[in-house]
Amino acid sequence: MNAFSESLRQEVTGRGVRISLVEPGAVATELTDHITQPEAKRASQEMAAGMTRLQAEDIARAVLYVVSQPSHVAVNEVLVRPTDQER
Repeated sequence: MNAFSESLRQEVTGRGVRISLVEPGAVATELTDHITQPEAKRASQEMAAGMTRLQAEDIARAVLYVVSQPSHVAVNEVLVRPTDQER
């Protein structure tokens, strides 16, 4: 996604189009409830154990920041992670 976003950004430079990539870390969603592979489900649970995951509102604030910048400001990338997420 990073390479695609950067390529697209370069392609539309000078046309008034801004390309932004918001990269969320671990977010508390119901998606993990739908993991059907036991190994993948266990890995997901282990990663989230003891971590205060982000909420949807945290990512929404990042998106709002990106889109509320003046037209001469381009926020190319925003990486948002919980403070206790290792990677």
